[in-house]
Amino acid sequence: MIKNSSLSQLKAKKNLLAFSAGGDSTALLFLLKENNIKFDIAIVDYGLREQSIQEVQYAQTLAKENDFICYLHVADKITKNFESAAREIRYNFFNKIIKENNYDNLLTAHHLGDRFEWMLMQFCKGSGCVELAGMQEIENRQNHTLVRPLLHVEKSELLDYLQTNNIQYFEDKTNLDESIKRSSFRHQHSKPLLKKYMSGIKKSFEYLDEDKKILLEDVKIITIGDFSYFENTHNIRANIFAIDKYLKQNNYLISASERELLKSEKTVIVGRKFIVNQEDNYIFILLHVEDKIVLPKKFKEECRVLKIEPKLRTYMYRNNKTFLHVKELLRSI
Repeated sequence: MIKNSSLSQLKAKKNLLAFSAGGDSTALLFLLKENNIKFDIAIVDYGLREQSIQEVQYAQTLAKENDFICYLHVADKITKNFESAAREIRYNFFNKIIKENNYDNLLTAHHLGDRFEWMLMQFCKGSGCVELAGMQEIENRQNHTLVRPLLHVEKSELLDYLQTNNIQYFEDKTNLDESIKRSSFRHQHSKPLLKKYMSGIKKSFEYLDEDKKILLEDVKIITIGDFSYFENTHNIRANIFAIDKYLKQNNYLISASERELLKSEKTVIVGRKFIVNQEDNYIFILLHVEDKIVLPKKFKEECRVLKIEPKLRTYMYRNNKTFLHVKELLRSI
């Protein structure tokens, strides 16, 4: 069930599995065991359901029985924008573990249904081929590789596997709540279509993945602390895709209106947190510094000569190492 491409990425590597005790991640856990892949697991308890106590206990029991580490994070209560906030908590936790313990790969149990419902949601918002391709089996991140070994597998196949092997898992009842947008898309659109047109949908994703490789250049993003940059590809779609990917890794999803601004504006503040500055030769992404300070005249003149965007100058002044690096970049043009 797991492709050789995923297995070769995981063998002889240090792997961390994002685990929830639900059907998808439980199936992936046992499939990894079958293929002799070594891994540890990480689980987040949001404290919303009584069942979450049992899910954590199940994760810890599996870890003890199979001799791997189980990392647990008990989240503070989320009062609004649950899905977005939960995602940020979850990935901050995973990234912290990865950095502190030098994991090579983060594994998630996203499957074909997840990918298809995401595609439908993007299509209904307004997206092109690159966005519709969506999730990829293997994605390079800043300090690790994200691997989705089940992206070609449909949910029913995973449930059949669990039932056939008499494997325990937990069902999150919120997955049935159609007041949640993603759940609504799943039950009203993606599940019926997958049931009727499975082979065609799988083939379409193969074509989309091939088209994406042709349309997008491989962009190398260089990071210094909380400042990042890459060479301008002079392809606005490729630039925005790279920006979107970077911000997503930093737990921010750009909106449709921000995406449009990035197409037309040289400098955009996104999410009140990041500044994206698109110069002729480089794209700069950095934290938005809101505090007002009086910059020395000499520094301001140096920035003017180098044509550094005014919105970036406070950050540059407070981060001399980054400023020196940017000066070298701009002087070499």
